[in-house]
Amino acid sequence: MVAVNSVLAYIPSPPQGVWQLGPFPLRAYALFIILGIVVAIWWGERRWRERGGQPGAILDVAMFAVPFGLVGGRIYHVATDWQKYFGEGKHPIEALYIWQGGLGIWGAVFFGAIGAWIGCRMYKIPLPALGDAVAPGVLLAQAIGRLGNYFNQELYGRPTDVPWGLEIYERFDPETGARDMMNGVSTGRVLEVVQPTFLYELVWNVLIVVLLVQVDKRFKIGHGRLFALYVAGYSFGRFFVELLRSDEATHILGIRINSFTAALVFLGAMAYFALATKGRETPAQLQPDGEPRPWPWQLSALRAAGVADNAAAASDSGTTVDVSKKADSAATEQDSAQSDEATAVIAATDPKSAPPPPPKPGPTTSSPTPFSV
Repeated sequence: MVAVNSVLAYIPSPPQGVWQLGPFPLRAYALFIILGIVVAIWWGERRWRERGGQPGAILDVAMFAVPFGLVGGRIYHVATDWQKYFGEGKHPIEALYIWQGGLGIWGAVFFGAIGAWIGCRMYKIPLPALGDAVAPGVLLAQAIGRLGNYFNQELYGRPTDVPWGLEIYERFDPETGARDMMNGVSTGRVLEVVQPTFLYELVWNVLIVVLLVQVDKRFKIGHGRLFALYVAGYSFGRFFVELLRSDEATHILGIRINSFTAALVFLGAMAYFALATKGRETPAQLQPDGEPRPWPWQLSALRAAGVADNAAAASDSGTTVDVSKKADSAATEQDSAQSDEATAVIAATDPKSAPPPPPKPGPTTSSPTPFSV
């Protein structure tokens, strides 16, 4: 146990993360997850509409992406921390207790992307463009979700004596008196002071969100490349945060499995950013169409489709202007012909009421002007 230095202003943990409202437990972890999802959908919807997409598309796709993401996040967590749920003295049923924390972001993003792809296929909108629209909001949602880890006193780092160290309190169940670090209430006794890795990741996520927004405004990138930057930026920071963690985790060659995952995902995201179609989709390309898009892993087909869409959009833009001009000219000629026809009919039925014929053109004379140059 690390001795508490009374001079340093350590960060205190919340005294509890669960409050009982009658028979219903109100969990801070769940509240922050829900809040993050709401923020991601709201901001993603705004960005999608600003890019020219149809209103409501983000919410429609989220109906597929969110459940897939939650299930995928839990699957990744259980698969990489299986020793917490399986084995002698363990309770496998607790693998389903998602409210107790434990969502692997890698599984959440991967399975959430599968759900989003299914939704985009159903509503016939391009998945890469939708990913670019929601990327900053999804990362901000991850930052908000880290506050849930703070209330749960989980995902912290090694013991430390830095001034911003996080105090971990001992918690007990107020009814039974049993030690319960996750759901209990603090006694005020500090067990140890640790690296606040939840805070490091939260701050890093917010910085990457700001960077994504600025890059998007300045360079107008699209075709999934902004989403790739989000994945790469998050993975880069997560790699170093993992080096500070000390909680139980599966190791490969003495290195935490999440560090390997972060490195591999970073390389994959940067490769996609380099190979994907340059530029940004036009508003016309965001509208639902009847043509099925290539599969996400068919990079060459996706690039070819992006180039073809850009060329078609440019061609349609030029044709639209010419057609409108021709349509206006045709309408003017038609109105003139109808006017002449009406005049002829009136003259044939009632010569007196017919308008006088237009004056014959003659020589034009110009009156002198007071000043000439």
